[in-house]
Amino acid sequence: MKNILKLIPKEFRSKSSLGIIFIAAVLVEATNAVQFWYAKRGIKDGVERRAKGELRAKSLEIENVTTAVEAAIDNMVWAVEAELSHPENIPAITLRLLEQNEQIVGAGVVFVADYYPQYGRWCELYTARRGKGNFESEQIGGPDHDYLQSTWFQESMTANKGYWSEPYYDEKGARMMLCSYFAPVRDPNGRTVALLGADVSLDWLSELIKTRLFFHSGSNLLISRTGQIMACPVDSLVMRQSIEQLTADSKDTTVGYINREMMAGHSGQATIIDDDGEKRYVFYDQMDDGTGWSMAVVCSDREIFNDLRQVSFNLFLLMVIGMILMGYIIWRTTKNAIHLQAVNAEKERIGSELRIASGIQQGMLPKIFPPYPERDDVEIYGSLVPAKEVGGDLFDFYIRDEKLFFCIGDVSGKGVPASLVMAVTRSLFRTVSAHEANPERIVTQMNDSMAQTNDSNMFVTMFIGVLDLPTGRLRYCNAGHCSPMLIDNEQLSFIDCIPNLPLGIMADYKFEGQKLLVSPQSTVFLYTDGLTEAENTSHAQFGEKRMMDEVRKIDVHTPEELIGKVTAAVHAFVGNAEPSDDLTMLAVQYTKEQLHSRLERDLTLQNDIQQVPLLAQFVEEVCQGIGLDMSTTMQMNLALEEAVVNVMKYAYPRGTVGDILIEARASDVRLKFVISDHGGPFDPTAKGEVDTSLSAEERPIGGLGIHLVRKIMDSINYERIGDRNVLTLRKKINEA
Repeated sequence: MKNILKLIPKEFRSKSSLGIIFIAAVLVEATNAVQFWYAKRGIKDGVERRAKGELRAKSLEIENVTTAVEAAIDNMVWAVEAELSHPENIPAITLRLLEQNEQIVGAGVVFVADYYPQYGRWCELYTARRGKGNFESEQIGGPDHDYLQSTWFQESMTANKGYWSEPYYDEKGARMMLCSYFAPVRDPNGRTVALLGADVSLDWLSELIKTRLFFHSGSNLLISRTGQIMACPVDSLVMRQSIEQLTADSKDTTVGYINREMMAGHSGQATIIDDDGEKRYVFYDQMDDGTGWSMAVVCSDREIFNDLRQVSFNLFLLMVIGMILMGYIIWRTTKNAIHLQAVNAEKERIGSELRIASGIQQGMLPKIFPPYPERDDVEIYGSLVPAKEVGGDLFDFYIRDEKLFFCIGDVSGKGVPASLVMAVTRSLFRTVSAHEANPERIVTQMNDSMAQTNDSNMFVTMFIGVLDLPTGRLRYCNAGHCSPMLIDNEQLSFIDCIPNLPLGIMADYKFEGQKLLVSPQSTVFLYTDGLTEAENTSHAQFGEKRMMDEVRKIDVHTPEELIGKVTAAVHAFVGNAEPSDDLTMLAVQYTKEQLHSRLERDLTLQNDIQQVPLLAQFVEEVCQGIGLDMSTTMQMNLALEEAVVNVMKYAYPRGTVGDILIEARASDVRLKFVISDHGGPFDPTAKGEVDTSLSAEERPIGGLGIHLVRKIMDSINYERIGDRNVLTLRKKINEA
């Protein structure tokens, strides 16, 4: 090689060396330029993904609030429609909305013009939150608050469905910056006669928009459907300027295009040059919650690529001095390490969120057992063992008016979607059953609500039962769920269930309910198909027959022992096989004991107020017969008079003569009065609790009588048995 180089002239060899150096320098620079271009494109793609993630995260946080408000309003429309003929009861509904939904600062019902003659042309029944635990209800419609001419009223009536108003400042009602959601209220003829609305404060939006920015110089912007600025880094602009006013003096025509795109509800990205000559990237999208709001994320080109430009310059210097390869290796290694770290961090984040979701889901289930240690008529135990972090099974129970409401359900599908549907289903069960005691109607209302919003085509199998604790009468409705098992004096049988459809499949489906009488010391054992379909390593299923055989072998004493031993049997059968479904069980044991009766007396009255003195004499004789003191006797007299007079006034049509039977039964433990009549269905316990802290002017009319009876007696229970209204009042007179 040396000999060959000697044949080349010295001058040429020198020029060739310079050429090689020049070519190498060009290649180095070209390599640097190519690397810079690809890195810049990668960073820009990453910024775009992060901006979209920022938009989506903020959208979800806003959607959580708006969806909760929409659900609360939509689920209360029926209650307003049911009270259209009794406007005095409507403030109680709006008050309940505020008590159950902290994000709502005001709620009201606005009616079309002249709907209630007693209120005149305007009628807006509004309840506002005035501090923690304080609420103010009033009729605020009038000439000085002519909502009939307001844009939100006219647009909501035109939409004839759930509608979010433009943001505004409410000086009459909530007295703060608000945005309102309205749902139409229809009369029995289907005509929209009013709007049920909820006011949501916008104060939290500014803090939400300012937090969690991924660039220091970046900023977020939220506008309404008409371009009104709702939240931005500059608080003085909020609700004072529109986006068009803010950018009216901009020299870049792209700004106007972005404004039009956002107000049109479109999504996208664009590059602009601000008045200082700096390049900025704008990413925008519309919220998915029906409000029509749009959000934009603005990032500075200088900040995004500052680090890249600095690194590129350093790499150039390193490559010039001959360390191109080493610099490239270090850069690639560093980049890969950062990417791997990001992947691991993302996996950890997802795992952490799933653990939190599992904790939240488990927290929604009853977890204190025994739940009612003070009662001697029922024992309950439930268990849910999820197959994965989150699942779709649920069970719930509670006691209201001496009735045990309980349910068990299984959502189709797995994972997070199923857990979300599970949470909605459990909330619907609590909401609907809070004012309804018929399982058939509870299931029907839940189904209609779920079917109307079931875009994911998921459904829920569910069994809902209502056990009347004084009588053992069980009413139930099965929506495609496994038939529960009845354990009655060691006799095992499956409860007969009509095969209704699961919830969420078909709106307006007619569900059929059933009933049976549960004997004392009997147990109702409910479960999901995760029990019967549990598989071992050979893919054999546990099955109903094996389940019944295992239960038959158990010397059952309590619901907890029953579920514990069935769980152990399933685990022994499954062995090391991975569970494929949640294992959920609920056992309800009716433990009521018949006490020896020491006094039995009856009295029959007509629905005539003039016969009330006969009732007072009857109550005094009963109380004296069991040795009650004068103070307690007076209380019993007052409670019975309130209850019986209530029946006299409302059970039978005006002008109709009807009988009222009062039965008194006393044991060594408690005194019981049973008031029955053959009038139309009339449930006095359906009246909500009275807020006695309010003045007489602020309280809605009615409800004080039944409130007094509740305070005097230990329990009050209503049942419609055949063609009879049966109201049972109980008072403990001695410790058992």
